[in-house]
Amino acid sequence: MAAMAALPPGPLSPPGGGAGAAAGPEGAEGLFVLLGAGLAAASHPLLYVKLLVQVGHEPLPPTIGRNVLGRKVLYLPGFFTYARHIVEVDGKRGLFRGLTPRLISSTLSTITRGSVKKAFPLEDMEHVSNKDDVKTSLRKVVKETSHEMMMQCVSRVVSHPLHVISMRCMVQFVGREVKYSGVFSAIGRIFKEEGILGFFVGLVPHILGDVIFLWCCNLLAHFINTYAVDDNFSQASVIRSYTKFVMGIAVSMLTYPFLLVGDLMAVNNCGLRAGLPPYAPAFASWIHCWRHLSAQGQLFRGSSLLFRRAPIPAASFPID
Repeated sequence: MAAMAALPPGPLSPPGGGAGAAAGPEGAEGLFVLLGAGLAAASHPLLYVKLLVQVGHEPLPPTIGRNVLGRKVLYLPGFFTYARHIVEVDGKRGLFRGLTPRLISSTLSTITRGSVKKAFPLEDMEHVSNKDDVKTSLRKVVKETSHEMMMQCVSRVVSHPLHVISMRCMVQFVGREVKYSGVFSAIGRIFKEEGILGFFVGLVPHILGDVIFLWCCNLLAHFINTYAVDDNFSQASVIRSYTKFVMGIAVSMLTYPFLLVGDLMAVNNCGLRAGLPPYAPAFASWIHCWRHLSAQGQLFRGSSLLFRRAPIPAASFPID
């Protein structure tokens, strides 16, 4: 669950397809839009809890548990306990707070990726083949990754304003606000209070995370497939088809701080309690936010939603 929570929404797809495959027939594009919306709705409670953890909202006390060595430690509530608390406060529908703008954001992202892919079709590009020499195959990987990066950056820019609205709708749970109650009213409020730039707060770290993720994932998968997977192995083709997906899970954990900083900037100093002290100071920039989290050792806050160690040493609590 931790790995899923850290995966970027667009750059990576399991073997066999994904949002990036939306360049087929128009019927297939519509299918991917529906599939993306369905996955967004199904995963929304998970991302909702993750966001509340990211902003530092801990409404439930830690519980005593034991680590793998048998030592007593304090654990913060995991996803299921946290989700149960949300249901107790807001009912089952409360788990889907902010879903509407997120669905619109997901749809815009999928349609944009498909449109960019149609404008620059993969048929005009060279694909990596096992018959290529090392230099040729690397050149093709660089070209294909550049194409993926262009699609992801454009789709991120187009869908980010709705992502900001979704984030702010969700964190209203912290202060029980109703400032952002609808998509259109939220658009008007953000434009009035922050101008056009208010729709793009947190965009830079998100794009940087996506770009670093794509290049690391694709290059690592390429080098592993080229130098580590033996062609004489009977399942070599199967292993190669999953290498990129597995590398994506690993790399996503390394780029998670960019996702965290981007989400925190989206809600910072916007008039909601979750974006103000004591949850966070008013950050001057995303770099300021990064340095603040780094100084506190919180750059991976929210990356795990199952086993969350309390940041305060267990020795400072009476556990007997």
